[in-house]
Amino acid sequence: MGHMAGKRAGGHARSAPGRPDEHVRPQRGGGREAREAGPGGGRRRATHSMEAVISEAVALLDEAGDSALTFRALAARLGGGAASIYWYVSNKDELLDRASDHIIAQVLADTAGFHGSEDPIDDLRGIAVTLFDAIADRPWLGAYFMRDTEVQPNALALYERLGQQVLRLDLTPKQSFHAVSAVMGFVVGIAADLGQKPPAEVAESSVERDEHVERFADQWRALDPAEYPFVHHIAEEFASHDDTEQFRAGLDLLLAGLRLQAG
Repeated sequence: MGHMAGKRAGGHARSAPGRPDEHVRPQRGGGREAREAGPGGGRRRATHSMEAVISEAVALLDEAGDSALTFRALAARLGGGAASIYWYVSNKDELLDRASDHIIAQVLADTAGFHGSEDPIDDLRGIAVTLFDAIADRPWLGAYFMRDTEVQPNALALYERLGQQVLRLDLTPKQSFHAVSAVMGFVVGIAADLGQKPPAEVAESSVERDEHVERFADQWRALDPAEYPFVHHIAEEFASHDDTEQFRAGLDLLLAGLRLQAG
């Protein structure tokens, strides 16, 4: 996951990371109100704030996903025209990055207690599980997490919090970098995968999730066991598995390897 730090959507690194409180600051205009043309050429105020813009963007993303997030739709929720949103963010990419960072601010708050216990790997696990839950609950979040650390200072702070637990293991810089990258990549990757839209028949409730999984299990059971011995071995477990339990088991395997490396 280290390759994501400091990257923008187009892959170009910004020059310097921001501070963890920057997500509440308007990009332009300070605390002034955005203004736009009203009926008859007059002027009317759009009394937004950066916090209101980002909070409503998050609400819209949670309700309908990133495809529904447009400046026009956001402005309609806030009361005003699309031009007023440009007072705070320059484009949709920045808006998505700031919305992502808004959620990570809560993850930081929720993981404040996972620091300094007797077992740094337990702390690492607590932070990882909290991040997983946040991303799994918001299918849009995984794609925009830690794309641009200049406007996502909270994402960088969370990366640092994970890293500080690894520092307590007395690993080399390379081992430490690989450890945090592996944990971050596993958490974000699995959470984003689980957050994908379910098949249409499941989403429309014509087929329950368990019934859908059982269909796949039946296909696996029908395979030649001589050719697919592993699939046959785990078919029953697959049919009744719990996604979150599967994630936590994988995380524990990863952290057990880290513990061995730390000696």
